[in-house]
Amino acid sequence: MNIMVVGGGGREHAIIKKISKNPKVTKIYALPGNAGMEEAECVAIGAKDIEKITAFAVENQIDFAVVAPDDPLVLGAVDALEAKGIPCFGPRKNAAIIEGSKVFSKNLMKKYGIPTAAYEVFDNMEQALEYIKTAPMPTVIKADGLALGKGVVIAQNQAEAEDAIRSMMEDKIFGESGSHIVVEEFLTGPEVSVLAFTDGKTMIPMVSSMDHKRAMDGDQGPNTGGMGTIAPNPYYTKDIADVCMETIFLPTMAAMNAEGRTFQGCLYFGLMLTPNGPKVIEYNCRFGDPETQVVLPLLESDLLDIMMHVADGTLADAEVKFSDKAACCVIMASKGYPKKYETGFAIHLPENHDGVIIAGAKAGENGEILTAGGRVLGVVEVADTLQEAIRKSYETVKTVSFENAYYRKDIGQRALAAEV
Repeated sequence: MNIMVVGGGGREHAIIKKISKNPKVTKIYALPGNAGMEEAECVAIGAKDIEKITAFAVENQIDFAVVAPDDPLVLGAVDALEAKGIPCFGPRKNAAIIEGSKVFSKNLMKKYGIPTAAYEVFDNMEQALEYIKTAPMPTVIKADGLALGKGVVIAQNQAEAEDAIRSMMEDKIFGESGSHIVVEEFLTGPEVSVLAFTDGKTMIPMVSSMDHKRAMDGDQGPNTGGMGTIAPNPYYTKDIADVCMETIFLPTMAAMNAEGRTFQGCLYFGLMLTPNGPKVIEYNCRFGDPETQVVLPLLESDLLDIMMHVADGTLADAEVKFSDKAACCVIMASKGYPKKYETGFAIHLPENHDGVIIAGAKAGENGEILTAGGRVLGVVEVADTLQEAIRKSYETVKTVSFENAYYRKDIGQRALAAEV
């Protein structure tokens, strides 16, 4: 089978590594991919260039496509590929709106009684500024549209809330994504990420995980796309999982069906385990990054087989089995990320680098691979216990190097504290 994976980051590399294990796979193309993806042939077509992606898929007789990032899903990549007869894993455009518009997702939850934070929606800046004068602090300000995972500000006081509103609505730091904003109640409790396979009829959650968004140790510094993850998340007990299935996962699937927006693909639930029960912080219409890097190594079943069942609407017939081990991913980033940083440094990997997932790399002139992004790579290890997985990850980190490398030293420590 010829497989095409759209995207070029760590999530896509983790997906490609897993798909490459299927014996039916003869060739994997990554569009655009990155220079660290040894298992795929990288093709210099941008993930948002739907026309060229579709033409490439037809010309190269692609048997199955995986559209991984949010942008092409929201732009309708799956619809375009399916129109050419190419089966895909990923939601169609009318379902991807669950991530593409925060306003849509909040209104969906309100309409169908899915637990989430109280909120107000604004498309007028003066009205938003007036509202926050009396809103309880801290409060959460969200841009409506996609913003590379950075369109959320937790404002500790009124001044910070005003700055966030002005930067989104007046300065347009996220472009048109900030034309509408959501101002919502600040929730407290442990955060949990749960990815789930769904074909609109069956919902199969994957192993839970915990992301570490802040740039620096002790959860300090600016928000990033994620500095590391562990799985499973010890806060997410079987009892809580049962509650989430009954009050959040199945109701979301049913709500999308009722709206005529059947969701087929990977639905990401960002949850807060509040004193009043689990609530949805956000939905994503795809695999999370870097959650995928710890969830997929624990998947014992064949990923491509599951994805094809999802696309066929026969997920109930698929075998989906996860190991009871633990995984840890430590992100190695360019110093200065998520703000200003330099790239173009040679990446040195150990001989056995199966657990290294490359997120941002380009080819150098002498066959080496060079850093080409803020988040450069993730070091993933699996072990019988979380403590052992964390220890192994940091041991492997010492064998990987590039100039200006930066990583957090405390990935998984919050989770270990919860296990005590």
